[in-house]
Amino acid sequence: MSREGSLEAPTRHKVDWKNPEYYNEEKLFEEMERVFDICHGCRRCVSLCESFPTLFDLVDESDTMEMDGVAKDDYWKVVDHCYLCDLCFLTKCPYVPPHEWNLDFPHLMLQAKAVRYKKEGASFRDKTLTDTDKLGSLAGIPVVSGIVNKMNKNDTFRGVLESKFGVHKDAVVPEFHSKKLRDRISNDSGDKAEAVGPTTGKVAVFATCYGNNNDPKTGEDLIAVFRHNDIPVRMADKEKCCGMPKLELGDLEAVEEAKNVNIPELAKLVDEGWDIVAPIPSCVLMFKQELPLMFPDDPDVIKVQQAIFDPFEYLMLRHKHGKLKTDFKSPLGKISYQVSCHQRVQRIGNKTRDLLQLIPETEVDAIERCSGHDGTYAVKKEFHKHAVKIGRPVVNRVKKDDPDHFTSDCVMAGHHIADGLTKAGRDTQSEHPISLIRQAYGI
Repeated sequence: MSREGSLEAPTRHKVDWKNPEYYNEEKLFEEMERVFDICHGCRRCVSLCESFPTLFDLVDESDTMEMDGVAKDDYWKVVDHCYLCDLCFLTKCPYVPPHEWNLDFPHLMLQAKAVRYKKEGASFRDKTLTDTDKLGSLAGIPVVSGIVNKMNKNDTFRGVLESKFGVHKDAVVPEFHSKKLRDRISNDSGDKAEAVGPTTGKVAVFATCYGNNNDPKTGEDLIAVFRHNDIPVRMADKEKCCGMPKLELGDLEAVEEAKNVNIPELAKLVDEGWDIVAPIPSCVLMFKQELPLMFPDDPDVIKVQQAIFDPFEYLMLRHKHGKLKTDFKSPLGKISYQVSCHQRVQRIGNKTRDLLQLIPETEVDAIERCSGHDGTYAVKKEFHKHAVKIGRPVVNRVKKDDPDHFTSDCVMAGHHIADGLTKAGRDTQSEHPISLIRQAYGI
């Protein structure tokens, strides 16, 4: 080895998931042992997710205090705690490609999840929680949505849900809305678009399953902010879940099914001159990173990858060229801002903070720590306590800061941290940063 770490920017290999060798369990375990041994000798990632403390405890409690003393079956305990946040790969690990040791811990965990899913499938709970489109359709039926939301706040029902279904009784679960985002928004023609920089000046919103079914208000606020900045907006004509929940489950064929619905629709919009924006960082990351790595030879996947933006990335690109309105009417005071993991790993810089700081008399404290939520991790009975533990430093920081507003780009992360704040004696609501921008504009 010529050096301990790497100074080059990390690079990613394609996910060769259609190769039968990808599912070779013996080779998978050999690679996990190699990678885990390097991680054990480094331990820089101990403060991230629970995968690493679990691994290091397994090693330290073994007879040899080395990887050869850890039972192979226990490797799955490490896999179970990885929710593919990607922070180890992009912020901590010195041995990622192009380093000769070639570590990609999250994508190794993805492979392990895929191997197990192909061999064993998944529990009814895990299949249900990751089938977000079906959940949204059923729970979003008028009358049903109200009943579901009420039941999810009932302690007795939540106790039964925990014992019978494995959803922790104290976990925050999303509300459902019968009137979806796409039913609330009219489409603009795009005729008045003004292109600047890499932007065409007109935006098609990929609402996401969460934005449609659980949090349409954030989508409404996003569209209001974009239209205030003279950016024509329309909705994609059809969409499925981006596929991130199924990716985290290891169900890669379901990811492909979602891709086969979403990519043709989004590629058509790109061909018509529309940029793509999605309000949920995980969904943006799916199109920017995961699908291109899974389908590197699909020209439409690459076309969408090059045309999709985080909302704040897009607005700050407009600002760079003098096309963002800064006629803010309401200062926001002190903001505690939890930076979502899946926004951080897009490698776009802290655009949300930068935009919020354009508001007069507004101070932003950016907290670059994981909330611990993930899409489903925090709601599962066996993982909820770990999710709370991971998010506790954020809770403590916000409580100490005593801000006027608490915000996160990830709505679910925001609710998770806000719940922790409430239980810590500070009744704080989470607001999406795009909603704060709308508030500052006074629109």
